[in-house]
Amino acid sequence: MHHDRPADRPLVLPGPWDAFSARAFEEAGFPALATPSAGIAAVLGYADGRTPPDEMFAAVARIARAVSVPVTADVEAGYGLSATELVARVLEAGAVGVNLEDTAPGRVLRDPREQADWLAEVREEAGPALVINARVDTYLHGSGSGGVAEAAERARLYVAAGADCVYPIKAPAADLPRLREAGVDGPLNFLSLPGDPSFAELGRLGATRITFGPGLLHRSLAGLGELARGLAADAGTTAGTTS
Repeated sequence: MHHDRPADRPLVLPGPWDAFSARAFEEAGFPALATPSAGIAAVLGYADGRTPPDEMFAAVARIARAVSVPVTADVEAGYGLSATELVARVLEAGAVGVNLEDTAPGRVLRDPREQADWLAEVREEAGPALVINARVDTYLHGSGSGGVAEAAERARLYVAAGADCVYPIKAPAADLPRLREAGVDGPLNFLSLPGDPSFAELGRLGATRITFGPGLLHRSLAGLGELARGLAADAGTTAGTTS
């Protein structure tokens, strides 16, 4: 899923939350899609991080089945599955890649070497069948003082373990060149939020792959909320009343 692309043309992967949204993104011309675990959790009625693994894999399978473009799946921290079972289930769902985060239960960062060992197991099990996007969560749960250095240290370890791409989630755009200077080579995933620079500018700063987490779902829900309020106004109902 990584090709030689000009610096100002990063790979942009929208995050579908169901078959319908996946088809919409495919029809718009995107060459690949990346499922967001938080977006899928939301549409299935779970808090982020609380989706039962069977439901997450089933949702990924419905998305992958609905489109002809490659789909990479966010499988959080791997649900405590062995590398063998995790890889088997991801491939069975029809995905060609995985996001794996280094946050442990309790919202704390895993030891970076333990995470690197786990990623190496997944790499060995998957061979070339999966693109491994290793999420670096230091900007989410780090000490706060480590910044670029802490993220870069983990990223380098994960690439050495066999990750194809690293994903310092919530890294500000301004840190992209600094991560590159700190030795983060190869594919780098950036989480794009409203108000961030253009994709071309993010590419020039050092991002090679851009995803959105549940952001596109949230933007769609804003439109749905507007529609619902319009219908309620027409029907003479107001929020908070059922009579």
